[in-house]
Amino acid sequence: MGSHSSRYVGLSFIINPMKKQYFGTDGIRGEVGTFPIVPEFMTRLGYAAGKVLTRNAKRGERCKVLIGKDTRVSGYLLEAALEAGFAAAGVDVMLCGPIPTPGVAYLTRALRLSAGLVISASHNPYQDNGIKFFSAEGDKFSDDFELAIEKELENPIGCVSSKDLGKAFRLDDAAGRYIEFCKSTVPGHLNLKGLKIVVDCANGAAYHTAPHVFHELGAEVISIGVHPNGRNINDGCGATAPAALIAKVQEVKADIGVALDGDADRLQMVDASGRLFNGDELLYVLAKDRVDHGDMVGGVVGTLMTNLAVENAIKELGIGFERANVGDRYVLELLKKNGWHVGGEGSGHLLCLDRHSTGDGTIAALQVLTVMSQTKKSLAQLLDAVSIFPQVLLNVRFKPGYDWKSDEALKKQISLVENNLKDIGRVLIRASGTEPLLRVMVETKDGAVAMSAAKSIADLVPTA
Repeated sequence: MGSHSSRYVGLSFIINPMKKQYFGTDGIRGEVGTFPIVPEFMTRLGYAAGKVLTRNAKRGERCKVLIGKDTRVSGYLLEAALEAGFAAAGVDVMLCGPIPTPGVAYLTRALRLSAGLVISASHNPYQDNGIKFFSAEGDKFSDDFELAIEKELENPIGCVSSKDLGKAFRLDDAAGRYIEFCKSTVPGHLNLKGLKIVVDCANGAAYHTAPHVFHELGAEVISIGVHPNGRNINDGCGATAPAALIAKVQEVKADIGVALDGDADRLQMVDASGRLFNGDELLYVLAKDRVDHGDMVGGVVGTLMTNLAVENAIKELGIGFERANVGDRYVLELLKKNGWHVGGEGSGHLLCLDRHSTGDGTIAALQVLTVMSQTKKSLAQLLDAVSIFPQVLLNVRFKPGYDWKSDEALKKQISLVENNLKDIGRVLIRASGTEPLLRVMVETKDGAVAMSAAKSIADLVPTA
């Protein structure tokens, strides 16, 4: 953004229409040591979730939950606190240690458990942590379930009688089970022999799963970001910092690079030339392959931020395309509503509901590698039909009390830009759900035009 950047603050795409106190678009998240990411609250959260689960359980059924985590040092603390809360509510706990978020979703479903929890702040730095819940089906908890937990949190913590207390077990083969599941999502004849792959695990939860998956399918694997120390997760590595992967791919002359984030639910890929492919581009590859094989059900779900060029290219395949709010839970909701299978967002959350119940970076990478293997084409060749439009996003911190929707001058400028970009671009204006920020996004074929148009809108917003 060059010289214009001083007026605008960090790029964040969260749109949160929910009216919840603790749960956001992706569970509960924050800095460790600052409420609610403190032991006392986590014990209460475990107890409250346990009470809701036992209330909704079948008569005589004993509830059991799985707790997985990424590699943050705070995971030990939060795991112990949650375990105590669940035990006090009479819920058994199965601990599986560091494992990708989608691994918890899979194991919860495979082991017929009542729920799964992941202790992770995904792509955030190690000082942050959070909690995500999965249902017995391996889906994200519904809004109703999260609201029921929040309501229960209003009550004082109790404890069941000694004979009803929950127990804790360790699931020793969690990683192996998940590795086998990942491999089962590709055709049995798929062989990655002859392929040199660099896998960047972000010093996160996939450090002991993802390299094995690709290796066991025949690839030569060079692993980076596989030495977690509790404090180096996402630190200059992984899907949010792909420069490390690009450098390694070029250094070892690899065919392809795969970057996951701290909890391994998002994916970025790099080809031999060092070109980076984001979630939008990979979404098109997955969609086109399913159309080519007659496996496409209905259409594809993107988000408000999905590149217009990708939307146009997907529609040219003769299938539907719809946009959800930013956040993989909203992509999932719209997929389920439509009965479709394929969706995702530019950050690399890719959902293939015909393969898994949630977004999974490792499985998404396998789907892309399957397409490359079967078509004998590189990623660049698979994306010949798509030229990504430059996208400019400016976040303007506005004065308290400012209502952008009633600002006539702003509305007039937005209409002017929209008319100018009709059929060749788009404008998206959104207020943050959590802070006084107006997000101005403009997308068109010419980057300079996009920047100029975005600035013409953003400059009219009275700043704090």
